Amino acid sequence: MSDTTSPAGKLDTNVAHPARRYNYWLGGKDNFAADRVSGDQVAAVFPTVKRAAQENRNFLRRAVGFLAGEAGIRQFLDIGTGLPTADNTHEVAQRIAPESRVVYVDNDPLVMAHARALLTSSREGRSAYIERDLREPESILDAPELHATLDLRQPVGLTLVAILHFVRDFEDPYGVVARLVAALPSGSYLVMSHGTYDGLPAEAVARLEEANAATGGLSRPRSRDEFTRFFAGLDLVDPGVVPIGNWRPAPGSQPPEPVDICMYGAVARIP
Repeated sequence: MSDTTSPAGKLDTNVAHPARRYNYWLGGKDNFAADRVSGDQVAAVFPTVKRAAQENRNFLRRAVGFLAGEAGIRQFLDIGTGLPTADNTHEVAQRIAPESRVVYVDNDPLVMAHARALLTSSREGRSAYIERDLREPESILDAPELHATLDLRQPVGLTLVAILHFVRDFEDPYGVVARLVAALPSGSYLVMSHGTYDGLPAEAVARLEEANAATGGLSRPRSRDEFTRFFAGLDLVDPGVVPIGNWRPAPGSQPPEPVDICMYGAVARIP
């Protein structure tokens, strides 16, 4: 379980962190040299990575909109929150249902330092932030702040957006997701997006793996079949497992080419 009392003391600016690198790709300023170097190494091989980050954010917006609207979800557990930006989960949900409650979870101390932006809830709703690590799901589920904000006897929308590809195979990603899902009642939903190499030429994959190795193997992209395994036993919402740009795009919009985004997304109901 992480210590949440002094986040600044744990901030290591010399090592790239997914939340800060993602912030860099989105054009934010809450990142450090190590994050920018890592981000540029990926961009040199995968030039559309910044658009991929933007499309991932768009996917989160559409998925949360579906949960708060059509699915009637009023509670959200957003793990791997990242640094605050436009249309955070509570903002999207509370525009539709002001009474929505959201708990954010991340393990980057810099996100904790900016948590005020994630806690500007509507008067009818509520939002909270806890500093925990996805790889320790029990520490999240046992957190008093979670139970003070969410009622796990009622349906919850669990969002794991662009985070599981940072959980490597030896860290038991499928077990982590299964333990979180098992803690939620019937009628809850799982929202996930995940990086992939599917569709990329072998040369590009090799260069991306070189860039990944340079940051200590920060990510573990997975194939469509590997991603689909996370939803075993759940009821996939139409259109199922698809490139994120193809998950319920806005009417009249043109989804990007999947090879330019290299990320799958899906939403599923917990029976």
